[in-house]
Amino acid sequence: MIRRIDLRGQSIDPRTVVPRAAMDVADATERIRPILEDVRLHGAEAVMRWTEQLDGVRPPSLRVPTDLLQAAADALPADLRAALEESIARARKVHADQRRVDVITTVIPGGTVTERWIPVERVGLYVPGGRAVYPSSVIMNVVPALVAGVDSLAVVSPAQRDHDGWPHPTILAACALLGVDEVYAAGGAQAVAMLAYGVDLPDGGRCEPVQMVTGPGNIYVTAAKRALQGVIGIDSEAGPTEVAILADDTAIASHVAADLISQAEHDVLAAAVLVTDSEELAAAVDREVDRQVAMTKHSERIIEALSGSQSAIVLVDDVDAGLRVVDAYAAEHLEIHTRDAREVAMRVRNAGAIFVGTWAPVSLGDYCAGSNHVLPTAGSARHSSGLSVQSFLRGVHVVEYDESALREVAGHVITLAQAEDLPGHGDAISVRLS
Repeated sequence: MIRRIDLRGQSIDPRTVVPRAAMDVADATERIRPILEDVRLHGAEAVMRWTEQLDGVRPPSLRVPTDLLQAAADALPADLRAALEESIARARKVHADQRRVDVITTVIPGGTVTERWIPVERVGLYVPGGRAVYPSSVIMNVVPALVAGVDSLAVVSPAQRDHDGWPHPTILAACALLGVDEVYAAGGAQAVAMLAYGVDLPDGGRCEPVQMVTGPGNIYVTAAKRALQGVIGIDSEAGPTEVAILADDTAIASHVAADLISQAEHDVLAAAVLVTDSEELAAAVDREVDRQVAMTKHSERIIEALSGSQSAIVLVDDVDAGLRVVDAYAAEHLEIHTRDAREVAMRVRNAGAIFVGTWAPVSLGDYCAGSNHVLPTAGSARHSSGLSVQSFLRGVHVVEYDESALREVAGHVITLAQAEDLPGHGDAISVRLS
């Protein structure tokens, strides 16, 4: 089912080994431009019209009533409520330690630079709704924003035909548990445009524009985020989910196979890559994948993802060679199933999140590890981080110098201004000291 790539004894650029699934965001961007413009010009009615056209349902209203949020929370089965509350508690614990504090640096007596961390004032949080329901994405978006101190949060999630035009009740319940009461029944490019431009609501209320939109979505959500950058800030352009697993002969084949399948379950474009120096493990994982997929609910989707060019078992000479491959691949999720797994994990440079050993699968991180599951995809882990408290904070330098401190450095400032042929910069110093 999964193709085999043998790199043993070969000198191949590891960046070319496993391609990502084809996803034409540029084409999608052209397709959603009329939607963005329609929402900009016609507001809420355009959002409702596109929702009805694309999702096959017109929500009773754009904003979800607060009593419906609370009713969804009250209707949660006890075990699901407990699981959501545990996920929220662990996420809060981890993200609380990310909150930066202001730092004052005394450069010279009378001259200081204070680095302030100021939260974004208002953010829009996108929660997908398609093949699956993602209350966990509510948690992963909302918790870091709250810890950062964001004043105003708006959650958007697609209207569902099966739920009278409202977002899925479990998503509404997660919002209620987190204290978020501004929730909209809208998804896709029209929801991103609504957040970016703001719209007047038919009932007389208003969805105010946001400064930033975060959260994963399909290709059209990604295209809308790309097209509206500048109007809004974004966290990333999310692509299909992916897992890479670096394993040696100590790995347990059934665990590795289950973890490959768990990511393939998301999407037919999902990538599942095993990198190993053990031919015996590779063969065992092949057998386990065949066995487990046959018993899995979403087997058709999983088979398509695992059979795609974006998925592979890659054979390498040793763990060091495997590290070069996974660093070049820069996976959204990277699992390490080797001897001295933590030591190997600490040598990784490029990954969205790293899961160490057989008892820390990606599924744990998706829900209850306390880490964030909104992570960089498509190789962007080489230069970008996952969603965190820092995503919602802006570092601002506050510069304070008194006269004596300015006099002490004035000559250097004037010299540098002259070197750059910007005499007005120097004059702005001289006029204060003459």
